Amino acid sequence: MSSREQHDRMANAIRFLAMDAVEKANSGHPGLPMGCADIATVLFSRFLKFDAKAPHWADRDRFILSAGHGSMLLYSLLYLTGYEDMTIDQIKNFRQLGSKTAGHPEYGHAAGIETTTGPLGQGLANSVGFALGERIMNAAFGNDLVNHYTYVLAGDGCLMEGVSQEAIALAGHLKLNKLIVFWDNNNISIDGPVSLADNTDQVARFQASGWNASHIDGTDPEAIAYAIEAARHSDKPTMIACKTTIGFGAPTKAGTNKAHGSALGPEEIAGARKFFNWSSPPFEIPADILDAWRAVGKTGVKARTDWEGRLAKADAKLKGEFERRIAGKLPENFDAVLGDYKKKLSQDKPKVATRKSSEMALEVINGTVPETIGGSADLTGSNNTKTSQTKNITSDDYGQRYVHYGVREHGMAAAINGLTLHGGLIAYGGTFLCFSDYARPSMRLASLMGIRSIFVMTHDSIGLGEDGPTHQPVEHLAALRAIPNHNVFRPADAVETAECWQIALESEKTPSTLALTRQNLPTVRTEFSAKNLSSQGAYELAAASGEAVVTIFATGSEVEIALGARDLLEKHGHPTRVVSVPCFELFDLQSDDYRKKTIGNAKVKVAIEAGIRQGWDHLIGTDGIFVGMHGFGASGTIEQLYPHFGITADAAAKVVEARLHK
Repeated sequence: MSSREQHDRMANAIRFLAMDAVEKANSGHPGLPMGCADIATVLFSRFLKFDAKAPHWADRDRFILSAGHGSMLLYSLLYLTGYEDMTIDQIKNFRQLGSKTAGHPEYGHAAGIETTTGPLGQGLANSVGFALGERIMNAAFGNDLVNHYTYVLAGDGCLMEGVSQEAIALAGHLKLNKLIVFWDNNNISIDGPVSLADNTDQVARFQASGWNASHIDGTDPEAIAYAIEAARHSDKPTMIACKTTIGFGAPTKAGTNKAHGSALGPEEIAGARKFFNWSSPPFEIPADILDAWRAVGKTGVKARTDWEGRLAKADAKLKGEFERRIAGKLPENFDAVLGDYKKKLSQDKPKVATRKSSEMALEVINGTVPETIGGSADLTGSNNTKTSQTKNITSDDYGQRYVHYGVREHGMAAAINGLTLHGGLIAYGGTFLCFSDYARPSMRLASLMGIRSIFVMTHDSIGLGEDGPTHQPVEHLAALRAIPNHNVFRPADAVETAECWQIALESEKTPSTLALTRQNLPTVRTEFSAKNLSSQGAYELAAASGEAVVTIFATGSEVEIALGARDLLEKHGHPTRVVSVPCFELFDLQSDDYRKKTIGNAKVKVAIEAGIRQGWDHLIGTDGIFVGMHGFGASGTIEQLYPHFGITADAAAKVVEARLHK
């Protein structure tokens, strides 16, 4: 058999698995796998460094299907190359409840799925983090242990989404030359020809962003191989524009939007079988072709065992550090260092903004945990995300620990997810809480994937003052708290901030957002507690002088206001307790007994937070008093705004007394 004939039959195995799975499900996207099968076959059979039997090998090449709707391309490849958990039954159960073969690739469902790629552009933007992660780890551990490529298959939709520009501009700037993107250039989107909505010269666009980019025939195996080889020798990231035909081989639907997002139908599949001279029944792959694919799945065994040999012979300290970081475990002395730091804070009682408290905590953390990678979306001086240990990562020096993401919140959050997924690193990045709206798609996906991405969101309320309502987050805490598996922290002082950072770093399967103030706050935790009280989500900070008739719940900067209101109410003979609530999500995980005891049965329950009420009723009840925002903010000084919106100790005490005297 000629090598071209072999290639064609291997590519056709992908095409027919995809067609048959979509047909059986009567749902899915057959067009991309049919059009891109040649690209995937060349990449996997001739270039990709992987071992199907060791799918989590740290130095494997990464393949990211950014055009996640074409998931059957990836599932077919995983089955054909012999990934153990991708069986033919999984292929037959494509898109069915409980299968590993979800409609879009879901991280954690099956080995070989490097990231969740549903929303278009996310995989491409994640890949910048993957590629940067490789360079950072390479700088730390050398070519012997870290030396791999990140390959991405993206579609027209990925390139139309705005996040793609943020991603490619950052990758070009950082010269991430081991990042190679294939563009499935088929000129078709769901509505019809791409020309309905776009006529961008994508090659010129990538070149303008600091990439190599060129056009090739995406069905010519040698042209594909040549382009990959050239990309692997480049000093820039590379985009290969692969001219393809969506639904290639389908007699009437090829090259049309009808091949994009629905089953082809029996007649069209019969025509494709004839076109490709493919006589096998559905879901059956000729034995010689399956053997050839399984051999591809084993080609990386030598590379992996050679790598394992190098790791075994590496300096013991270097080896131990590499293995600890890849396992995602924190240094052994981490808890002790944080405990000593908390003790010092309770003694020193600093009065600083929690964004500054965060910087102080990071100074300790970054000195203890060498794998943290910081960054900011052009707000470093405002987010306080840089410490003495985190110098700038540049295209000349990947051995540092701080990324200047530029004004690219969406791209930053996606890159943080990529850095996290790469392994060996803990990534955090900052912007204003208001602009979590721009980062939210990636924050949501971090939660869906269950990964340790950390988002530092400063200027967390009307307390930022004169920048006005466009910059004053009102609904953002509620919106972020609505995301499942996402810890939203709003610490009240330097001690709680340190505790929240500790929890964020220890939460390997839950991302975290830290909402931090611009204004200075006093230390309210003046007595040292070895226990991390914030890990309970809420705890009694100040007890009532007798049996409580009032309980005030508060977060962040409003804990100080709650304590002031307590003083006024206690003076007037109303026993009042204050509960600090640094994290709703963690409080919801506590035992019923602890929750009941913390909420208590005081006659009046009050929440004070400079945001909207949504989410508070499960603590204070629908008849509880809410002191906070009921609309958007205003432009003015912090000294003007809190009284203007009635968020003061006096105002809170008056509302409570009015209720008590009813």
